[in-house]
Amino acid sequence: MKAYQQKQLLERIGRDGATVGHQLPEAIEIQGETIDLRAFVFEIKRRETIPPGERDRVETAKRNLRRARIERVEQIEDGVISYEEGVDLADEIVGIDRALNALDQLESVDLEAEAQRQDAADRKRWTRFLRKALGHDDGDRSGPPPGAK
Repeated sequence: MKAYQQKQLLERIGRDGATVGHQLPEAIEIQGETIDLRAFVFEIKRRETIPPGERDRVETAKRNLRRARIERVEQIEDGVISYEEGVDLADEIVGIDRALNALDQLESVDLEAEAQRQDAADRKRWTRFLRKALGHDDGDRSGPPPGAK
């Protein structure tokens, strides 16, 4: 591979928005094992939150994808491959980035939902405290306290 081709490929994978419009790879080989990446990402994303038992699996997959990305970038940087092989690696890298973005977004949605649940619980506790402190906690929350006009 020529130096300018190598530079083009490295710029492509480093570009912001490189994943826009790019499809997730159907499968990818990581550490000698073929993973059905598209099926895995869609399976995880179709859930609203990541169940506790799946969280470790997702974190492991993300670590493995990051490691695979680094290995592929290093192969392009070394320049001992053909340009065609470099293009294939760049496509895989952009696909890996797309998968990582999808998995990271799911996690942030989960964190947001948890924050909302905590806020609702805090408001409920605060309301109970105020009712009790003001003497409005008589067990019947449908109307005003006794003696109120």
